[in-house]
Amino acid sequence: MKPITVYDIAKEANVSVATVSRVLNNTAPVKKATRDRITELINKYQFQPNALARSLTKKETGMIGIILPDITNPFFPEILAGFDKAARSKGYTYFLCDTVSSNEDNTDQYARESQYLSLLMEKQVDGIVMIGGRIDLAKPGQELTNEVMELGKRVPIVLVNGNLPGAGLTRVAADEKLGAELATQHLIDQGHKEIAIIGGFKHMSNTIARTQGFTRTMEKNGLPIRKEWMINGGFSVRKGFRFMEELLQGKVRPTAVVCVNDLIAFGALKAATKAGLRVPDDLSLVGYDDIPFASYTSPELTTISLKAEELGSQAADILHKLITKNKVPKLTKIVPELRIRESTAPPASLSAN
Repeated sequence: MKPITVYDIAKEANVSVATVSRVLNNTAPVKKATRDRITELINKYQFQPNALARSLTKKETGMIGIILPDITNPFFPEILAGFDKAARSKGYTYFLCDTVSSNEDNTDQYARESQYLSLLMEKQVDGIVMIGGRIDLAKPGQELTNEVMELGKRVPIVLVNGNLPGAGLTRVAADEKLGAELATQHLIDQGHKEIAIIGGFKHMSNTIARTQGFTRTMEKNGLPIRKEWMINGGFSVRKGFRFMEELLQGKVRPTAVVCVNDLIAFGALKAATKAGLRVPDDLSLVGYDDIPFASYTSPELTTISLKAEELGSQAADILHKLITKNKVPKLTKIVPELRIRESTAPPASLSAN
């Protein structure tokens, strides 16, 4: 049986090949009746456009590269879920590149990013999305920046929740400073004055933004900031446990803690519970990211939602527009939201009154 081609579909539908292409690639509006007729024929013949032929005629492969730092961190699959849904609706598939680091300074991670960037260019992807890694560094270094900036001249690149200063690349980002302000103000509104912040890395822009949001809100409310209550050095559950242990060993304990991500909060919750403290009766905790597990802890975690799925879907939409030569803003901002659950309450001194 002769394979069905786009020309056969166009002839039977009594439309041009260009109209069939617009339906297949969703690149321009088509009348509903015409679209329905073409879609019915596509389904009838189980027609699939030949990717190699499309790459030769349109200089497109329908493939996108995604580079992220750690697929085991639940925050990133949430972004991917939003990206996948939006990208598939436009006919794209993607290569997923995980650059998870095996050392504390992440030097091997940046080398893997370079390897993947080179591989994706060899695969002739239509665009690249970068999440985490070098784009989360406060000072990424000129060599790391230049590599991506040069590739950005050849293929559209979208950065998610990060930046490479001076590279002029398109970005989709949540307002991380605002998220920390919301978390801190919530605790203050509950009556807390002795508040700590734990987690993250000092050299990473997301940690800096979240810490700035915390300190700015504390200062705005006239509350003291204790340097010994600002502990960083990681994002994991294990680190959260250790940081909370360190807080609890001090002569004076905070009544509330802002955690720079939910994984840190999970570790902090375990350490507090192991020490005999009740959350939120003795200690309030706020996480950050609103990963799916946050609403299934006991108590359920109050946290900041960065709207991960929306970040992903926006990244897919914007990359598609860049690929199809449409104008987009250099920065698309996502406004975070406070999700109040069970891990925060007024301090014991107020609750007793």
